[in-house]
Amino acid sequence: MNQKIKSGALSLALFLALLGLWQWTTHTEVKPAGQLTEYERLMGKGEKKNNGMPTPAQMGETLKQQLAHPFHDAGPNNKGVGLQLGYSLARVGGGFLLAALVGIPLGFLIGMSPLWHGALNPFIQILKPISPLAWMPIALYTLRDAAVSAIFVIFICSLWPMLVNTAYGVAGVRREWINVARTLELGPLRTAFLVVLPAAAPTILTGMRISMGIAWLVIVAAEMLVGGTGIGYFVWNQWNNLSLSNVLLAILLIGLVGMMLDLLFGALQKLLTHPE
Repeated sequence: MNQKIKSGALSLALFLALLGLWQWTTHTEVKPAGQLTEYERLMGKGEKKNNGMPTPAQMGETLKQQLAHPFHDAGPNNKGVGLQLGYSLARVGGGFLLAALVGIPLGFLIGMSPLWHGALNPFIQILKPISPLAWMPIALYTLRDAAVSAIFVIFICSLWPMLVNTAYGVAGVRREWINVARTLELGPLRTAFLVVLPAAAPTILTGMRISMGIAWLVIVAAEMLVGGTGIGYFVWNQWNNLSLSNVLLAILLIGLVGMMLDLLFGALQKLLTHPE
């Protein structure tokens, strides 16, 4: 049997086992008090109440309701889950694009110039370990806008993996290739685009893939802090409404979207490394 089929069958079996465990742990058994024996009353048996977690059937109903009108907008606290995901993806896309516009050229500069590497490396080493959410108060104070502040936080968290991976990939390009470009009297810009970029592209894309994963993680926490719109705010708002089924639905969708984003970058990496 093909390895992929075996893996798929095992994944399905694990999913069904988890579903069964979920159903068992959230199952509600009701036995009327009049049907209890004296022993059952003394032992605390009889009616078993749900612990508050939704059952798989309740989750299915929630999923049906949310996906029926995913883009509805009935006010600040009543927006469809699809619309909230759209807000989050737009913020992630904006911050990620800004990080690429800054991080990739700067990574090229650092990778190709030992002088700039030595000058900028102390700043990178100090700023890189800072949690992106630590910048949120500064962003809110200076930018005066919650949505723009969330984009800024995504920019910060996306910047470092792209910058570092680009610098590493560029610095690792074989010197013989750059020497050939010099022999052919190619200028620095043409050398960067025609020689260095194709050689360093897989490493650069790895940095972009890591950055996207981090950005999708951070946006949920950022939106919980700033509120308003987004899937992070949706999770927090549904928790305040004590709707655990909607919270679990949002968590599931966050994971699915994150997986699709990672698969997209994985496909791009495969295309670059194995173009055939």
